[in-house]
Amino acid sequence: MIVADSNAIAETSDLFGAASRRERVVDWQAPGPVAKAAAAMSGLDVMCAIRDGVLPEPPMARLIDFRLSVAEPGRIVMELEPHEGLENTIGLLHGATAAALLDTAMGCAISTMLPAGQGAVTLDLKLTYLRPLSVKSGTISAEGKVMKLGRQTSYAEGWVRDGAGNLAVHATATFSMVGEAPREK
Repeated sequence: MIVADSNAIAETSDLFGAASRRERVVDWQAPGPVAKAAAAMSGLDVMCAIRDGVLPEPPMARLIDFRLSVAEPGRIVMELEPHEGLENTIGLLHGATAAALLDTAMGCAISTMLPAGQGAVTLDLKLTYLRPLSVKSGTISAEGKVMKLGRQTSYAEGWVRDGAGNLAVHATATFSMVGEAPREK
């Protein structure tokens, strides 16, 4: 059994005070109507519409506060201005931040290659963390690129770089293809 040091506990009482409290309000558009508006669009058209502000970003992008900056066939780049709301207890960005960025960037990269009515969902995601990220890292970019587009499964690779362009995280992922492309009559 681990017993807390009473002196250490006394020193932490200010950690819950008003001066240490932060608040962040997150708003988003309901995803259902956005999905309905995007249903007849190709994946690339949807990504370009989000990038250009024609369609709102998904709720997860608003929650973490990242944005789509590049949408090209087979390639997506997301950007994030790191903030303390994403930090863990040792003052670094939580690893889930990079995971969410890469999962999104790689899945969206695959979507850019798909016709209306098709999508991709993550089957597996492997990340290798090479250097820590923090609020001092500058604008963080996450790039996703299609490595192989298949009928049932597709593969993507991704990279997170800090503001100086240093590679911080590398990822690979497998995606399952869902939905069906409209058939020609």
